[in-house]
Amino acid sequence: MCMACYVDEATKSKIIAYNAEFHKVTKSPYGSDDEIGMLNLIDAKSRSAIIGRTDASKVFDLSVDHFVGMPGWFGAGDQPYQIWMTHTPQGEIVANTMGVTREQNELVGYSGDSISMYTHCGTHIDTFNHFGYNGEIFNGFTARDHIGSRAWDICGPEKYPPIFARGILLDIAAMYGVDTLPPSHPIGKADIEDSLKRQGLKILPGDVVLLRTGQMLLWPDMAFTKNTPGLNREGAEYIAKHGAIMIGADNLTLEQTPSAHELNFFPVHTYLLAEAGVPILEMAYLEELAVEKLYEFAFFGACIKLRGATGTPMRPIAMPLR
Repeated sequence: MCMACYVDEATKSKIIAYNAEFHKVTKSPYGSDDEIGMLNLIDAKSRSAIIGRTDASKVFDLSVDHFVGMPGWFGAGDQPYQIWMTHTPQGEIVANTMGVTREQNELVGYSGDSISMYTHCGTHIDTFNHFGYNGEIFNGFTARDHIGSRAWDICGPEKYPPIFARGILLDIAAMYGVDTLPPSHPIGKADIEDSLKRQGLKILPGDVVLLRTGQMLLWPDMAFTKNTPGLNREGAEYIAKHGAIMIGADNLTLEQTPSAHELNFFPVHTYLLAEAGVPILEMAYLEELAVEKLYEFAFFGACIKLRGATGTPMRPIAMPLR
C-alpha cells in the first residue's frame, strides 16, 4: 500500500504529515497561530464518542513513579530527579518557621517538600518547541521571536487540551516472541503492519498509538536508557500518515537509539514534532495492557501546565471499551 493511499482526500487535509517536507518545518493547515497540531482532531464529538464507549470498571495506569535514582535522559547533562524535605514535624519544633508556639508545632505535624527535575523525566509528553530545524519549530515559529529569558512563549504544554481518544497498543515485542526487543531494534513500516495484522487492528485518524518494546521490563535499571529499540522515521511516517494524534512508547526516547541518520541525532523527534505536528509520549508503562492483551482502549491524559516548557509530566490512563 502506498503512503498516499492510507486515507481519503478529505481526511488527508486534516493530517499534517501529508504537508511535510524532509528536514523542513511544516506550516499548519489549522492556521498560522496553531500550537497543538494533530490534537486539533479532538473535539466535542470525538470526546463524547470515546467516553460513550468507555468501560470504567477497570483502569490501567500508564505512568511510572518519580523517585531518586530513577532512569532518565541524562545524555546532555540534564539533572536527574531530586526531592528533599523543606519541612518536617520535628524540624518545625526546632526551627519554628511558621512562627507559632511550641505547643502548636507539637500538635500539628507539618511536612513539606520540593522537587527538581528535567521536564522530560518519567512518563511525559514532548511539545513542539522541543525540537525543530534551523532555528524554527512547527508552524514556522522561530527561536529568535519566541524564546524569552526563561522559556518559549509558544507551543508549551499549557496549550495542549486534555486528550480523550481511542488508544491502540502495538505489542512489537510479543510479535517477535520476545520479552524485550533487541538493543537498537528499528521499528519500521513492516513491523507496524505485521503487528496490526496480528492484533486485528487498524490505525484510525484521531488515535493515540502506543508501541511496546518491552523496555519497561528493564526498569528501573539504568540499562533501560542504553541503545533503545524504538521507532525509526519510516515507521513514524507510516503512523503519522494514518492520522495519529499522539505516538508513544515504553522506552526512553520513543525512537531507536543511537540514531541511524548521519546528521540527525533524533530523526523521529524532529519528524514528528516539526514536520508532522504529532506530540510524543515517552516512558509509558504498558506491561499491564500487554498482559491483558488490551490492544484497543479509551485513552485519557492531561499535561501539567508548565507554561512554555518543552515537555511535562503526564499521568495517562487506559480503560477498556464496551
